[in-house]
Amino acid sequence: MIPSRRSSTIAAPALVTGASSGIGRAFAERLAADGHDLIVVGRRRDRLDALAASLPGVDVQVIAVDLASDEGIAEVVATLAERPVSILINNAGVAHYMPFSDLPPGKAREIVYVKTLAPTLLSRAALPGMLAAGAGTIVNVAGMLAFSGPTDAAQPQGQRAAYVASLAGTVAMSQVLGAELANTGVTVHAVCPGIVATEFHEVQGMDLSVVLRMSAEDVVTAALAGVALGETVIAPGVEDAGLLETIFAADRAAFHGQAPTLATRYTQGDV
Repeated sequence: MIPSRRSSTIAAPALVTGASSGIGRAFAERLAADGHDLIVVGRRRDRLDALAASLPGVDVQVIAVDLASDEGIAEVVATLAERPVSILINNAGVAHYMPFSDLPPGKAREIVYVKTLAPTLLSRAALPGMLAAGAGTIVNVAGMLAFSGPTDAAQPQGQRAAYVASLAGTVAMSQVLGAELANTGVTVHAVCPGIVATEFHEVQGMDLSVVLRMSAEDVVTAALAGVALGETVIAPGVEDAGLLETIFAADRAAFHGQAPTLATRYTQGDV
């Protein structure tokens, strides 16, 4: 379970990226209510300042940067080197839904920076302080689209290949890093919500107002409960957790089912 500032064992703040709206803001507000001081990161200083002003009695450090840039990532990495944190919420998001052949290189780079490079480098920067303290929590916000790779053109997961790839990578990194850090006191989690009622889709030009959506606050509630339960992959809207374990068991079986010789299907027939 994520301890609060009221616990004598935790003094370091929590850092939340993408904190200016949606899930990130909900995380910041919930962690502040639980007694944590905050470092909030986002592109919109006006929104971050408004968030800080809404949390009286909480020490809030505002970092207004763009995590789609080397300079923005470097500033947050430098902050983590100077000020260890007990919790890191990697939540900053960007999508750019469109056919892959139409995806401009600049937008492809933005997806990779925000959804892959930034969480990787920020987690690496936060780890020394967490390991020194013998405790820490890293939460990487991904999404259920991480499991949508086996799809076809008729399904709505199409036209977002780069984004889906980034989410799948986030889940895999969380699983592998979590196993690497076992018994250190530092835990790593991937949160995979479905469609959430935030402005995320609006900025993509998508009107989902008629679609049933989970609230950002419920995503945070599930994330913190999943951390307490020891779940590495937290799926807020999936009632049967066994479905996830079925996926992971199949992954393990495929990985361990390999051999140093060619499978017969590649050596027979007119291949």
